[in-house]
Amino acid sequence: MSTIAALTATNSNAQQISNPPGLFDPTPYGFSHVATVPAGSKLIFVAGQGGEENTEGKLSKDFAMQVEHALNNIKTALTSQGVEMKAVVKVTTLVVDHDQEKLKAIIAAFEKVWPDKKFPVNTLIPVPRLALDNMLVEIDAVAVTR
Repeated sequence: MSTIAALTATNSNAQQISNPPGLFDPTPYGFSHVATVPAGSKLIFVAGQGGEENTEGKLSKDFAMQVEHALNNIKTALTSQGVEMKAVVKVTTLVVDHDQEKLKAIIAAFEKVWPDKKFPVNTLIPVPRLALDNMLVEIDAVAVTR
């Protein structure tokens, strides 16, 4: 098996997640470098989800809980389209006052959602503030289905 083939993981929807030779291994940080989507696939875009834990918009003061709730909210949106989290190929993570402890919380939450470590591509962007008071994280997602 070639090095590239060994580093490429194919999800059930035929998208490929890979970490090419020549780039550092990002899996300890909860993301992958490249996602490839086959022609004819349906893309599902999920708006940035905050850490609201209910339909009233209640936000925990705990950053790790907000990350878990944001991922659960993405899951809820995808489920409404008949898609699972393993179909996610790209996320963007916005973090208020980003630091290493918050990065550890994000990695831990991503490892729960993607235990096979076939993480989506992720761009993490530190920001001074998000849309709502007390909102500490916002994550959007792009998923693929046939």
